[in-house]
Amino acid sequence: MQREKNNIFAGVDLWLVSLFIILVFLGWLNIYAASTSENHYEILDFGAVYGKQIIWIGLTIPLITIVLFIETRFYERFSSIFYIVSLLSLVGLFVFGKNINGATSWYAIGSSTLQPSEFAKAFTALAVAKLLSDTSFTFRPFKNHIKAFFIIFLPAFLITLQPDPGSGIVYLAFFFVFYREGLPLYYFIIGFFSIAIFLFTLKLGSYLFFPIMIPIVIGLFVLFIIYMFIYKTQILKRNWLQLVAILLLICSYIFSIDYIFNNVFQQRHRDRFNILLGKTTDTQGIGYNTTQALKTIASGGFNGKGYLDGDRTQGKFVPEQDTDYIFSTVGEEWGFIGSTIVIILFIALMLRIIHVAERQKSSFSRIYGYSIASIFFIHFTVNVGMVMGLLPTIGIPLPFFSYGGSSLWGFTLLLFIFIRLDANRAYEW
Repeated sequence: MQREKNNIFAGVDLWLVSLFIILVFLGWLNIYAASTSENHYEILDFGAVYGKQIIWIGLTIPLITIVLFIETRFYERFSSIFYIVSLLSLVGLFVFGKNINGATSWYAIGSSTLQPSEFAKAFTALAVAKLLSDTSFTFRPFKNHIKAFFIIFLPAFLITLQPDPGSGIVYLAFFFVFYREGLPLYYFIIGFFSIAIFLFTLKLGSYLFFPIMIPIVIGLFVLFIIYMFIYKTQILKRNWLQLVAILLLICSYIFSIDYIFNNVFQQRHRDRFNILLGKTTDTQGIGYNTTQALKTIASGGFNGKGYLDGDRTQGKFVPEQDTDYIFSTVGEEWGFIGSTIVIILFIALMLRIIHVAERQKSSFSRIYGYSIASIFFIHFTVNVGMVMGLLPTIGIPLPFFSYGGSSLWGFTLLLFIFIRLDANRAYEW
């Protein structure tokens, strides 16, 4: 049975569409609350932030229509072209980009700006889905690891150079996809211990941490060798040089942390990590945003102060409250109850995406679905964790909530390409 060509909305997942509409609507309500003032409540003021967001929301309608109109094979067939175009758009920023707040991440289009990194995520997800869905692709040969890592590393590297390390970190989301498709678990173990070692070294200081950590690493390495002798002797004989190289790499990493932190990181990054780890307190400088966001959320209590009744929100205590710190508006005006509802809605969206991904007949559609679920997860977790002071401030938007046309369009494109792929599954035997 073929999909009804005269109805582009046939077969779309109503749960995903409904969650999208609800989140966009709630997002606009909070943008309005964060950007309006006691003397200015006119909704259709298109010169104000909330008025501009109405325009961007309205423009998602033709975007969604185009995405649903295009045949699914087009996305798979031209995924490599989309990916290359996205890379060129990122490279072009270094020549034609507009610098805003120290980052050259936007193209100026009249009085508006466009951030290509928001769209690069969708095109990278298509490229990843294309590579991993190839019938000859598996994660057994190591060269395929390099291929997969290269696809996500290249846009992440270009974005980090802008510099926009927050958006670059989002590409770590694809490791969840790789694991779903067969990437060995040890990559996650290595990643977890690398982050833990990094943070503990910063917290305790190298002089205290190194004497503790080095014997532990050597002890674990010796136990691993004993295990290999007992159970997998032949593997050890073939790979003992690699094991020694891993030990040397771990030790080198530990001893290089101080140098990386003091010479590679910029001062604002060092300050944010020091505040996160409790080594310094700076409520007026680099830690001002987080401090004010926490106070704003805490002031909302259990029930919240009521919509448009948040005195701290109305008083503009939190900088960038309509973008990266939009969740603090939710916390103050809607309280613990409202914040919990918003969190549940995001969790429902991600779980629904995973559920729909698992029912796909096409591996391309399934992999793409897991890609966007992972991207939403990283954005949601990092943004809320940042506002709550649990993670360092790196500046990435909360999907559908943070102000910005590029952000809204990027997440809409991500989601509705998947909805289109799923609709095709529903209408083909």
